[in-house]
Amino acid sequence: MRRAGLLVWEAHQIVKRLIEPGIATRQIDKDVESFFELHGAEPLFKGYPGKKNPFPAVTCISLNDEVVHGIPSNRQLAEGDIVSVDTGCRIDGWCGDSAWTYAVGEVAKPAREMLEVGEGALDTAISCFGNSEMWSQVAAAISEYANSRGCSVVESLVGHGVGREMHEPPQVPNFVSEKTLIEDFPLRPGLVLAIEPMINAGASTVKDGGDGWTVVTADSSLSVHFEHTVALTADGPMRLTAAPGTEIDTWLGS
Repeated sequence: MRRAGLLVWEAHQIVKRLIEPGIATRQIDKDVESFFELHGAEPLFKGYPGKKNPFPAVTCISLNDEVVHGIPSNRQLAEGDIVSVDTGCRIDGWCGDSAWTYAVGEVAKPAREMLEVGEGALDTAISCFGNSEMWSQVAAAISEYANSRGCSVVESLVGHGVGREMHEPPQVPNFVSEKTLIEDFPLRPGLVLAIEPMINAGASTVKDGGDGWTVVTADSSLSVHFEHTVALTADGPMRLTAAPGTEIDTWLGS
């Protein structure tokens, strides 16, 4: 799975270089699709079944108050936007999936703080992944971290297992509820999860953005999305979609 993860990481490096005021989100998607094609990788998102229509792109690109599943279009990025880009691919029968939220030019302080909280929530999750016995302990740490920064965790969307397919059991929530405790699962070496906190500046509630795919915050507040595909190994959590040389997180032990 590391090979797929590295291709996804490289795709994000392309995205990072492209993001600037004036670029259309469709152009970002086109360049990522060309990159996957060049390397013989199958995009995971394009054609994915939806309530109305299959997803039409290889990336989900979501701006500002859009939480996830934004459809690339001729819309141009503007100075001060924050933009979440989610993508994944399969190669040699194995999948990688990762999302990151980027600043477009200079962004205002509230947006900068949201980026810090989102990345911090993901780092918190991966650190706890290596020294917890059950996923609910990790989920509690994510929500506690976000709440301590004055933010909320989206509860209607969750992460997932990943392997031969993009979406495999178990469901991976970023919060704790009666339902998630019932569906809790143990953390053992060999488990591979797409860990993806979605953090809102305002309330946790979301709504349909109107195109059958895009999810937006119900109160129009900013939202960020950070995700890595992470394997739990005997040596600790391994970020399969991270940069070369940064894969293994220090395992703190229990």
